[in-house]
Amino acid sequence: MTEQLLGSIEAGGTKFVCGVGNENLEIIERVSFPTTTPEETMALVIEFFKQYKLKAIGIGSFGPIDIHKDSPTYGHITSTPKLAWQDYDFVGAMKSRFDVPIAFTTDVNAAAYGEYVSGSGKGLSSCVYYTIGTGVGAGAIQDGRFIEGFSHPEMGHMIVKRHPEDRFKGSCPFHSDCLEGMAAGPAIEKRAGKKGQELAEEDPIWAIEAYYIAQAAYNTTLILAPDVIIFGGGVMKQRQMLAKVHHEFKKLLNGYVKTPPLENYIVTPELEDDPGTIGCLALAKKELEKR
Repeated sequence: MTEQLLGSIEAGGTKFVCGVGNENLEIIERVSFPTTTPEETMALVIEFFKQYKLKAIGIGSFGPIDIHKDSPTYGHITSTPKLAWQDYDFVGAMKSRFDVPIAFTTDVNAAAYGEYVSGSGKGLSSCVYYTIGTGVGAGAIQDGRFIEGFSHPEMGHMIVKRHPEDRFKGSCPFHSDCLEGMAAGPAIEKRAGKKGQELAEEDPIWAIEAYYIAQAAYNTTLILAPDVIIFGGGVMKQRQMLAKVHHEFKKLLNGYVKTPPLENYIVTPELEDDPGTIGCLALAKKELEKR
């Protein structure tokens, strides 16, 4: 039987990661291109995929995006701070070159789906995935479906309570001291005067960081009560962070509800650096199976 090839696009604010995989969600090839302008970046994306006879494509994009198929701007990146990409018809651009089914969602939804089908959420009914990196975003899944309504969730911009020892005003241009404004990579760098990976493990900034991430877990627990909360992204690659988040979460929750054991409930991605690519491949496969 001929192998069915699927395409994956993780469209991030700094780079596009494009991959090709098979129906078993095995990655065959993966490349990345810098996110510059639609003209430059998309030309590289299209040239890469032209080498393959794809059956379907899954796209996980930075946003905000229009996810409603009955909307005239479905498939567009909408009010992004990246001016060159505002109102860009992402799905339309791909459809004009590749006449195959295309799944379209947010980059964090795609990563959540990857963990749901093949990682820390496999076999569970629900999961929430956060990425804590250049920005903060999250995707939520219940019984195989994304939780969304008029649009996709923007949990990265929830308001958080300020750490009593934190004098940093916040870096979000919209909300100042929301979760992203206080906990994303740029917030760490502005607070410390150096990048997070340059800080010592015992630097007190990590306790402040854990306090904000634990609030995200606390709010998620009380609002959605998912089976697992997964924290990915560059910040969570700091090996000391997970234990610090568990510690702060226990203090915040204060025994109010009984969660699963924290080592199984608040975790990092089982797929490590692959949840977005695996998720896009899985969404492409799902879209193909609808036809």
